[in-house]
Amino acid sequence: MRSYENTMRHAKGGPERGKRMLRQGFLAVRSGLTADDVREEAAVLAGRALELPELSGARTVAAYVSVGSEPGTRALLDALHARGVRVLLPVLLADNDLDWAVYEGADSLVGVRHPGKIELLEPAGARLGPDAVLEADAVLLPGLAVDARGMRLGRGGGSYDRVLGRLERAGADPALVVLLYDSEVVEHVPEEPHDRPVHAVVTPSGVRRFR
Repeated sequence: MRSYENTMRHAKGGPERGKRMLRQGFLAVRSGLTADDVREEAAVLAGRALELPELSGARTVAAYVSVGSEPGTRALLDALHARGVRVLLPVLLADNDLDWAVYEGADSLVGVRHPGKIELLEPAGARLGPDAVLEADAVLLPGLAVDARGMRLGRGGGSYDRVLGRLERAGADPALVVLLYDSEVVEHVPEEPHDRPVHAVVTPSGVRRFR
């Protein structure tokens, strides 16, 4: 991914344009992964993540359901659920904010197609409200990359910027963890004033902490 970083550094238009260029590059690499690649990496990621003290001691974890070629979360969700962990999954709202509901197993997920987006798998249970995330001991954040400072590159929809802002305003301090492929841990991603660093990244090759 070094070529994408170099392109971003020399691009005009500031961090927002740099982010767009990087997103295109990371998404292009992910699009080349096969279903077998994604499945094999997901199994390894789940094993790595389950060893994290931040997850092994958590009573409530806010997570998400991976789609397409994203680093897979389904095996991890099932393992946490089997442990008796209360797993909260997001429900996308019309304004791109997130509501939450409890994960009750794979059969509790339903496919929902939001305007202008790919079909998402969301929990079918009772909606708990956007503030339910404040109860989480750990929050798993989707992303496309993270850099040496722990700065995360998201997809640009802003949903998790709202989540992080909500946590900050409430004084909540859950562990913030990103699941990525090895090539997505890079030297630098551009940041904007609203961006916040994560505490750890889990990849198939291991865990890296930033605090």
